[in-house]
Amino acid sequence: MKEVSAGGVVFRRVGGDIQVQMIQDRYGKITLPKGKMEPGETVEQTALREILEETGIQGTILKPLEMITYQFNLTGVGVVDKEVHYYLVEATGGTLQAQIEEIRGVEWLHPLDAWHQQTNSGYGNNDSVLQKALIALGYEVN
Repeated sequence: MKEVSAGGVVFRRVGGDIQVQMIQDRYGKITLPKGKMEPGETVEQTALREILEETGIQGTILKPLEMITYQFNLTGVGVVDKEVHYYLVEATGGTLQAQIEEIRGVEWLHPLDAWHQQTNSGYGNNDSVLQKALIALGYEVN
C-alpha cells in the first residue's frame, strides 16, 4: 500500500526577524505539519490544508524542499510505503492554534532554536528538510 502526505516548513517575518513554526506531535516529538492527501487534491493543496488544519496558519508555498520516503507497518494492512512532500511556506494569515486531536502544541521559534529542537527532539528524516528551508532563509546549519 502507498500513502502520500504533504506539509511544510512554515515561516513568518516579524519586523526584521524570521520565525519558524515547529509542532510537537502526539508522541512528544518535534516535527513539521503534514498530513495525508485527500482524493482530488494536489500535493500542494494537501500541504496548505494540513498546515491550516494542524496549526491555524494560512500560507503560500514559495518552493518545494524535499520528498522523503519511508516504510512502516500498519496493523491489518501490512507494510505501507509512505511518501511525504515538503514545501517552504510563508505564513500569510490565520491564528496560531494547535489541532489538539492531532498534535500537542505548536510554536514560533528563532530559526536556530528550531534547528536545535529538530536535531535534539525531532525525527531524523526531517533534518535535511529543515536544513534546506533554513538555508533558503539565509541560515547556515549543519
